[in-house]
Amino acid sequence: MIASEKLAEWLSRLVRIPSVTPAQAGPRAGVSGEATLAGKVAGWCRQLGATVELEDVLPGRPSVYAIWRNQESDRWLALDVHIDTVGVETMEGDPFSGSIEDGRVYGRGAVDTKASLAVALAMLEELKRTRQKLPCNLLLAATVDEEHSATGAPALARWITRRKLTIDEMIVAEPTMCAPVHGHKGVVRMAFDVKGRAAHSSNPSRGRNAITAAAKLVLAMQKEADRLSRVRSPLGAPALTVTLINGGTGLNVVPGQCSVSIDRRVVPGESALTIARTLTRLAKQSIDLPVKVETSILIDAFHNRAESPFVQRLSQWSRRAPDVMPFCTNAWAYPKATKQCVVLGPGSIAQAHAAVEWVEISQLEKLSKIYAKWWGITP
Repeated sequence: MIASEKLAEWLSRLVRIPSVTPAQAGPRAGVSGEATLAGKVAGWCRQLGATVELEDVLPGRPSVYAIWRNQESDRWLALDVHIDTVGVETMEGDPFSGSIEDGRVYGRGAVDTKASLAVALAMLEELKRTRQKLPCNLLLAATVDEEHSATGAPALARWITRRKLTIDEMIVAEPTMCAPVHGHKGVVRMAFDVKGRAAHSSNPSRGRNAITAAAKLVLAMQKEADRLSRVRSPLGAPALTVTLINGGTGLNVVPGQCSVSIDRRVVPGESALTIARTLTRLAKQSIDLPVKVETSILIDAFHNRAESPFVQRLSQWSRRAPDVMPFCTNAWAYPKATKQCVVLGPGSIAQAHAAVEWVEISQLEKLSKIYAKWWGITP
């Protein structure tokens, strides 16, 4: 069993290395992006006996793929931990303090999701110190860009396929209080830019009002949202929300442009790509002005059976019932890259993205016991 102090020290070390996603980086973010942390993780994994590869998923933003091989085993396990964090501009105190006090570790990324990486690295360090051999093959992936564009997960899935690895079981790290999560909704995010014709508001007939047209588009989207609220699925109803609207240039100008953005939650049985195409048609049919459509996110739902053997084993080890969640994780990308995939990690989502982020050290201890049983290093 690993000492709680060692688990906390590893997490504090990781938190002290900023890795804010560039899209949310501000003056307090330090050096944005994951490159510095990825370099450190790669170095530590090599010291702990792994074969390591870095892949620039985005320019200057590498994911780390570390493999510990056991030639006597054909069992392959994988752990995906995203190493980017959300912004820190509204956080209280030093966002990267990594302070250890009152049974908690504090700082951005402490719960989302550097905690899982810290536990894995602490356990691998202990195996090396005690000269124990990992009884399985393990892929530890420290992936980029989960918090913004979700490019790190599909890149890892493609890498697994290229390397012809057969991953029997994968855990995607997210704060679930160590409960095994076997499903979550996907998401489609789109922006509709309506182009009208500007004119002086004293003679509006000379213009074409983009805001008025966009209002019709919004009403069409709301009608679709009402329809979706009556749909049933294992993850509840799909949802559509108009989230942003922006248009016009002055109080005395017929607006020549207006932009509307939406967030559409995806359930099992739906295709994110098909949804995007359907909403594009709906937008264009609802108004008589040109509309340019941009899709920023296409993520399918993730769903496995709660009764699957992997989910049930994790539930037994964690003493938590299988669950589903409303928010997205990297798990959506792996149905073809792994045989079984579950979302699991220490701490509560209530602390993620908060002004004060922390995780209980007792949750790190609990996760280390789950990993030990999963990896097969304890009876």
